[in-house]
Amino acid sequence: MSKLLYIESSPRKARSKSIRVANAFLDAYKSANPDDEILTIDLWKKKLPEFDGDTIDAKYQVLHGQGHDASQAKAWQSVVDVIDEFKSADKYVISLPMWNFGIPYKLKHYIDVIAQPGQTFSFSPETGYSGLVTGKPVAVVYARGGAYGSEQTQGMDFQKTYLELILGFVGFTHIHSVVVEPTLAGPDDVAATETAAVQVAMEIASTF
Repeated sequence: MSKLLYIESSPRKARSKSIRVANAFLDAYKSANPDDEILTIDLWKKKLPEFDGDTIDAKYQVLHGQGHDASQAKAWQSVVDVIDEFKSADKYVISLPMWNFGIPYKLKHYIDVIAQPGQTFSFSPETGYSGLVTGKPVAVVYARGGAYGSEQTQGMDFQKTYLELILGFVGFTHIHSVVVEPTLAGPDDVAATETAAVQVAMEIASTF
């Protein structure tokens, strides 16, 4: 039995295209893998540690190979708890809208918590950075109001490009993408776009 972690980052819920397509993925996945566990993290409900004071000091102690005092150890444990939950999964699904050409701040906060030295990546002077979350697939559903596949708009996409960069940095090599765009078109066009994205998501889910 495998564990799938679904990370949801849109606050629009029933009105969200990324959530709707991700739910189609999850439904298809459940049909193909009825015994697997699915854990959902709604980033608009999850309390994440802030990176200030003892927490940021604790991170720099790790970076410099030094130990923690009691306050730093407590703060760092709150970070490790989030990372352990993340790393406990065998498979991942992430859904997100584009905000200001990038990702929602709730998802950025989550990434800033889990991307930590000795936890999800390592560094050595000889080999450089190495991701530690390896051998696991991830499917990502991106929704954005505009279309970013043309030469004029490609350089404005800091949503998909950033997330793929950070996923690769921590070790993911099997990254499946479903893009729902443009969501600010006419109703018929949006419906057709969503239907196509759902089909792609279900196809990926069937063998995920």
